[in-house]
Formats: sequence, C-alpha cells, structure tokens
Amino acid sequence: MNKTIKIISLLGLFAFLFLIRAYESILFYDPLIEYFQNDYLYRGIPEINTWHLVVDMLYRYTMNSIITLGIIYLIFDNKKYIKFSGFLLMFSFMVMIVVFSLLLRTKFESGYLLPFYIRRFIVHPLFLLILLPAFFYHKKLISKKN
Repeated sequence: MNKTIKIISLLGLFAFLFLIRAYESILFYDPLIEYFQNDYLYRGIPEINTWHLVVDMLYRYTMNSIITLGIIYLIFDNKKYIKFSGFLLMFSFMVMIVVFSLLLRTKFESGYLLPFYIRRFIVHPLFLLILLPAFFYHKKLISKKN
C-alpha cells in the first residue's frame, strides 16, 4: 500500500477514535459518565437500565475494536497480529462485561475502583495503547534474531 494512503488512513482512524470520544454522550447510553465525573464518593450509583448500558458498551467496544484492528493492520500489515488482537479483544470483552455486570448488580458495594477501571477498558481503546508498543517490541526482537 502506498505510504501516503497509509498515513491518511491512519489519521482518519485516529480521527474516528476522537469522534467517538467527543460524541459519546450523544451516541451511547452511559449514566456512569456523569456519576464518575462528579461526587461518586458520596452518593450511590444512579438508576441504570443495565441491559441498555451493556448493549451500548458492546456497541462502543466493537467500534473501538474495529478501529484498533484497522490501525494495527495499517502499521504492521501482519495477519498474526490481527488474529491475536482480535482474540484478545473478544476474550477481554467477555470477561470484563461479565465482571462489570456482576459489580453493577451489587451496586458497587465492594468499592468503585474496579468497576471504574473495567468500564474505562471497555469504553476507551486502551488495548490499542497496550498492543502497539508490544507489537513494536516483538517486531524488534524478531528482527534482531534474523
């Protein structure tokens, strides 16, 4: 692929990530945004439609994951990296959404930090920030061996 097209595509994908973040309150149902921004230490969680929240979290996670896979593909052009990333993203979501739903059912009685960080991993593309350096490092190790 032409280098110019790659760079423009990467910029476009990163722009999509920023747009998802900028319009999150319009695109997704998430009453926990306001809860975690304000006085979550002093009051209980708001009334939440759990099913609606989980579906919208799935929708947002899927959008972020597709963009993440696109960025990884454009940077590395390695099918093994895409497969690994895809399985990691799917497995991580399944584990995190189950734990988050259980914590939501208990209304965060055991504390707010675990649900806060699980929610953050679900709604933000943090795995991209983990996978990019890991793949760069892996690529560097492989090139040293050869």
